[in-house]
Amino acid sequence: MIRQAVAEDVSEIRDCAMKAYGRYVPLIGQKPAPMIADFAKQIAAGSVYVATDDDGTFRGFIVFYPDNGNILLENVAVTPHAAGRGIGKSLIFFCEDQARQRGFKTVYLYTNEKMIENLAIYPKLGYIEVKRCTEYGFKRVFFEKSLV
Repeated sequence: MIRQAVAEDVSEIRDCAMKAYGRYVPLIGQKPAPMIADFAKQIAAGSVYVATDDDGTFRGFIVFYPDNGNILLENVAVTPHAAGRGIGKSLIFFCEDQARQRGFKTVYLYTNEKMIENLAIYPKLGYIEVKRCTEYGFKRVFFEKSLV
């Protein structure tokens, strides 16, 4: 089940981000942006959704919002013990469905060039690499997917 996040989800979201992205700190040389995000602010803005099991157990989250006429998929993470079950894909497809329902034609995202798994996953989901650049000290790879 995917539902809009509420303030009470902040600690589980933050914990999930720390566990999902922590392994990249040595590779990148600093905490990835999702590890320092202001999740309370993003939840208050209505930009965060969580995935749960049928019993309500937290499994992952996604952050997305309108940006320059498109949807920016800013963050998606799954708890390590739930990884490999398709939860991340379900969250991404949810984002795409929400974008379509809201009339957006494109979803874009970025990942760090050191997150090799992401560089392989996104093309399999229909995302096309559109640029690489350094922003805020991070070497980012940008992808986009047309929804039309």
